[in-house]
Amino acid sequence: MSYIDGFVIAVPNANRDKFIAHARTFDAIFLEFGATKVVECWGDDVPEGKLTDFHRAVQAKPDESVVFSWIEWPDKATRDAGMEKVMKDSRMDAAGGDMPFDGKRMIFGGFMPVVSLPA
Repeated sequence: MSYIDGFVIAVPNANRDKFIAHARTFDAIFLEFGATKVVECWGDDVPEGKLTDFHRAVQAKPDESVVFSWIEWPDKATRDAGMEKVMKDSRMDAAGGDMPFDGKRMIFGGFMPVVSLPA
């Protein structure tokens, strides 16, 4: 079964096009190092909850949208090896000073699928 890295970030609405360009560039690096799929989703119907929600999770400001993303890997071993290569890749250094969002407010994690339909 596959392995999933999931991410939630807040991106200023003014940076939407810049974010898409950033994602196209850097998501290709994940694919190069073993990911099978990368999906970036711009928030369209992200309600505010009474206790918690995506907006609060990333401290989104009124002029920001929530972005939900994931990277699919064939397995955790491929993910671990791929992520190590990604983090050491000099192309990633270029992102450090020019990210179209505040990386400090990103939430992320690795997940083992327990149900996946259809097979």
